[in-house]
Amino acid sequence: MNDERPDGTYRGWADRLAEILADGSPDFAYANLAIRGKMLTEIMTEQLPMALETKPDLVTVCAGGNDIIVPGADVDAKAAEFEAGIAALRAEGIEVLLFTGPDTKSMSVINMLRGKVAIYNAHLRAIADRHDAKIVDLWSMDTLHDIRAWSDDRLHFTAEAHRRIALRAAEVLGVPTSADWRESWPETDGHPNWLTLRRSDLEWTRAHLLPWIRRQLRGESLGDGITPKRPSLTPLREPAGSAPLYQQVSTTPAGTTVTVSAVPANTAVPNTAVSANTSTAASTANFTPAEPADN
Repeated sequence: MNDERPDGTYRGWADRLAEILADGSPDFAYANLAIRGKMLTEIMTEQLPMALETKPDLVTVCAGGNDIIVPGADVDAKAAEFEAGIAALRAEGIEVLLFTGPDTKSMSVINMLRGKVAIYNAHLRAIADRHDAKIVDLWSMDTLHDIRAWSDDRLHFTAEAHRRIALRAAEVLGVPTSADWRESWPETDGHPNWLTLRRSDLEWTRAHLLPWIRRQLRGESLGDGITPKRPSLTPLREPAGSAPLYQQVSTTPAGTTVTVSAVPANTAVPNTAVSANTSTAASTANFTPAEPADN
């Protein structure tokens, strides 16, 4: 979401990561099961089984953000539920790539969630350690602390932020890239004053917070009626006539995503990958401290 292609479809970090993994490998296959707005229980009961059935080498998981932003949510209980899914993947010998939640300090109003996100992140790091999983620490990515990394809804990332997250994920997987996610943002002329910021808060409340509260009260989600954009493993690019060497499945907290890809056997990444959560490429899970959208 908020990373739109010219044809109106959404790209997101999962698709961008798949493109990096597929570079130089036309047979790379990819599935994306992500659906915006999915809660962790839905992800684990609906999307995780699909990732397990696919049996990829790698699963990327970014989930739980939609749950912990709900007032009164039990962060510890959600972390335990998350860990059960990771344990199931690791029991099958599948490599897992996790994503922490980002630091919301720079985001007005949303920064009230910072403590809950930090607690959840502590759980995620411990889970990664216990199950020998890789982890992309979005919290420590200084480039995501810039307000330009966030969309107007203060919940989703901009296209540039998605690009940087994909680069960071590739780095954690040991896949070389030509760009650096640490690159500084362009200089800006001054900063908004107090009055401008308060007006922005009021507009955000009207356009995003109040509609979210109404959906919560009605038990609705932005993902209602939405289906996965890549429900099955298909070549990311036109096949070159050879069998896939790499498969990736991903899921994210914004919806389910399964990513399956094929890459040369001599790459540093696994031959197959699955990520769990609600909104990214086949088996890659994205975590956003808000109602995620399709990646």
